[in-house]
Amino acid sequence: MMGTTEPTAQRTRKGLSRFFGNEQARYGVMFVLPSLVFFCIFIVWPVAYSFYLGFYDWSPLDPAPVPVGLANYQELLSSATFLRIILNTAVFTGGVLVVTLVGAIALALALNKGLRGTGLFRGVYYSPVVTSLVATGVIWLWILDPQYGIVNQVLRALSLPAPGWAADSLWAMPTVILTFGWREVGYFTVIYLAGLQGVPEELKEAARIDGCGALSVFRHVTIPLLMPTTLLVMVLSVVRSTQNAFGVVYVMTSGGPVNATNVIVLYLYQQAFQFYRMGYASAVAYVLFAFIFIATLVQFRLMGRRTEIY
Repeated sequence: MMGTTEPTAQRTRKGLSRFFGNEQARYGVMFVLPSLVFFCIFIVWPVAYSFYLGFYDWSPLDPAPVPVGLANYQELLSSATFLRIILNTAVFTGGVLVVTLVGAIALALALNKGLRGTGLFRGVYYSPVVTSLVATGVIWLWILDPQYGIVNQVLRALSLPAPGWAADSLWAMPTVILTFGWREVGYFTVIYLAGLQGVPEELKEAARIDGCGALSVFRHVTIPLLMPTTLLVMVLSVVRSTQNAFGVVYVMTSGGPVNATNVIVLYLYQQAFQFYRMGYASAVAYVLFAFIFIATLVQFRLMGRRTEIY
């Protein structure tokens, strides 16, 4: 045993001594170490401890966690409320995905024309992205106020029905979807602009020479070549809408009316910081991770082959 382990230990020591004896390696470690420590303390440790708490019943008001095994996950999966929240999250994510895809590619095509003032409009369309989610929710609450909002005022002036928007269980989900989607469109417009600039003009010109109109060129040339960009937009949209929905939903509806807009990330906050069920909230967090992972995997399965083809 000693004869086989000593050479390995010696090689390891020699390798480490050569590595740390190298001045470039030492400086590299010095530069990387602060970020690595930060990552371990604020990312790795909380994620690992959250997974650990998922198997315990613990409140900050109690002295010590009580082990409960899989009880938190069993409660989640057997809860009708949580199943509805999963459905709400899927509807919200899918709705935002549609709004951002359609809106972003439409704006990108318009901005890609190179017309005068394009730079100004790029800034205007991107400005909602850098606006606070709370501010976005408050502004749209004012605009869509059932009594005094400008939208309902216009609808009443045209003798059209004026919905209750965020206060109506039927309209609440479309309201938060459109609000969040409006904020995200500018972000994905920039990505689509980069993708459009990578489409060779020679292919478009060849299609026009063959007799294709503008719509045919867009359908048979532009869209296929934008498949990798579209896959990226879809994945990022799902991740961003699932994780960042809290601000808009909390400000506009607080998950209501009657859980009509309650999504996983808001439910996690409620369980952790309103009811102090940290173990249960940790289980919710890992269900959120599973939701994002499965949604991303499905997108790669559906879009991956088309991306490889084009």
